[in-house]
Amino acid sequence: MTGTYNYAPSPDATIPPLEVDAMSLLLVASVLLRLVGTGYSILLLRRSGDRRFAFLTVMLGLMALRQLWTLQTVGGDGLSELPGLIVSGFALATVYYLSQYVEEENRITTELAAANERLRSFRKAVEHAGHAIFLTDPDGRIEYANPATETVTGYDSADVVGETPDLWSSGQHDDAFYDDLWGTITDGNVWDGELVNRRKNGELCWADVTIAPITDETGTVEQFVAVETDITDRKERELRIRDQHDRLELLNTTNEVIRDVNRELLRAESKAEVETVACEQFANAAPYESAWFAARNAATDTVRANTSVGIDEDALTNVVTAVNDGNRETVVERALETDTTHVARACRADRTDCACHAATDAVATVAIPLSYRDAQYGALVLHTDDDNATDALDPDVLDELGETIAYVITAAESQRSLITDRVTELTFDLTPSDDPLLSLAETLECELDLERVTEGSDGGFLEFVTVRGVSGDDVLDYVAGADGIADAQVLRDGDESLVRLAVTDATVVATLARYGASVRSLTADGTESTLVAELAETADVRSVVEAVSESHPGADLVGQCERDRELETRGQFRSTVEDSVTDRQLEALQLAHFGGFFEWPRESSGEELAERMGVCQSTYLQHLRAGQQKVFERFFADDRATDTGRPSAALVTGAN
Repeated sequence: MTGTYNYAPSPDATIPPLEVDAMSLLLVASVLLRLVGTGYSILLLRRSGDRRFAFLTVMLGLMALRQLWTLQTVGGDGLSELPGLIVSGFALATVYYLSQYVEEENRITTELAAANERLRSFRKAVEHAGHAIFLTDPDGRIEYANPATETVTGYDSADVVGETPDLWSSGQHDDAFYDDLWGTITDGNVWDGELVNRRKNGELCWADVTIAPITDETGTVEQFVAVETDITDRKERELRIRDQHDRLELLNTTNEVIRDVNRELLRAESKAEVETVACEQFANAAPYESAWFAARNAATDTVRANTSVGIDEDALTNVVTAVNDGNRETVVERALETDTTHVARACRADRTDCACHAATDAVATVAIPLSYRDAQYGALVLHTDDDNATDALDPDVLDELGETIAYVITAAESQRSLITDRVTELTFDLTPSDDPLLSLAETLECELDLERVTEGSDGGFLEFVTVRGVSGDDVLDYVAGADGIADAQVLRDGDESLVRLAVTDATVVATLARYGASVRSLTADGTESTLVAELAETADVRSVVEAVSESHPGADLVGQCERDRELETRGQFRSTVEDSVTDRQLEALQLAHFGGFFEWPRESSGEELAERMGVCQSTYLQHLRAGQQKVFERFFADDRATDTGRPSAALVTGAN
């Protein structure tokens, strides 16, 4: 291609046709290849924007221009253009292969860009995740930790790199737990579970943890990835719900025991039976292990044990000794002093008593006071080995149970005192400060006898008293400024006035009535006062005497004996009434009863009954009233002034 092209044929020369055609084809082919390569390169340049195609475009364009210029100015033969044709072919092939390379390069670049974008998105997701995510080497040493690690563990992500997760270990899990975890992940399996961690500030927290191994093609573990989520709030809610469920179950159990106690109490006929029922029901029902009755001696201010179930004698003796030790106030003493239920725990930070627990190996003790109005029968003491057993107890419910037990004891003792053939008779000497009636007798310098006591509608007591030596008005004037007497009414005035007094629960009679005792008599002459009461033979005399001594310090027990009670049959009562009335009075009573005189409205009038009896109406009514008076006198002529300690069956049922 560097030779000169001097072609000047003579007019007579003859050019072979085949040689001219070959030369033309070579020239045209070479130029066309260069022009095609230039155009193809321009097209690829516009499509890809790759500057390498610009270089090829310029190079091919210059080559095509040079060949055209050479043809126009110098000329040449076809053979001399053969190398140029070959170069043009290689140049075109270079453009093609470069286009394939650029296309592959662009594809790879696009894929790398997409992968990098995915990696950036993944890193961004990891960085902004609300879970603590960290990578460790096969030995568990942290190589990367996202910022959320600080939120979950309290440690900055930069501070934990190079450390192990032991940094926030709480010590709440044993070695077997961690051995199982480590064995799972080193075997190539995923471990998923809950952990208790300790934050940097020392607080404990719950975390939901997933740990997965990252392995190579051979299955060898290269790294571990761990994801921890703080679930403290959720776990605390679960624990609260579980605790509430346990409390509810315990409360249901306790309520069932209380219902059983109340049901069995209705069948008890004595204080000893009531104590046995209460102790057995609690001692035989989970979570309680033992129960016993603690009674307080008011004179010595000590506690003694009565009925017990589930606790041996030695342990019970140790408990009573601990209670009476005096070095430390126990839960039993607090219940007796405050008349409210008290609970003590032995293995809690808030424990308030240990003496009872040490003697019984119990972890919790419950003391329920037994009192009804002024009657105090001690406390029901329960022991349990379940530290959570007392959490769901409602002190108000237990206080009500204690009042019910005391009420039934009073009812049982009072009932027995009314029906027993043999009674214990107690005689007390009293001082004016012990009872408002005695203070009245001292102040007015009069004599009085207690005739009868009844229970008022407001729960107080009404005392019917015969007063001698003063008028009814004198009594009313005294009551107006007296303590312990709310109201007074003169029912009969004269040398022996009959007065009805509404008194408070602070009277001696009320105290005895609360403990099931019946008062036979109470007399006072202003200087000396004597009270005689009787109890059922099986009653706890010591408790009654202690209660009277505690409430009325001036009371002195001067006599105690047992005697048989004379019981009167229905026939004897009727015979006595018939002997006390005249024939006309008995006839008047019979006509009134069978004639419907006492019905409302009356079936017969007094005038009609008088006509049947053959007398005038005034005479009939005189006989009727006289007969009624003798019947009532006989009915109320009991040798006891009161039997108010006997609650009605309706009240007993209502209390349960």
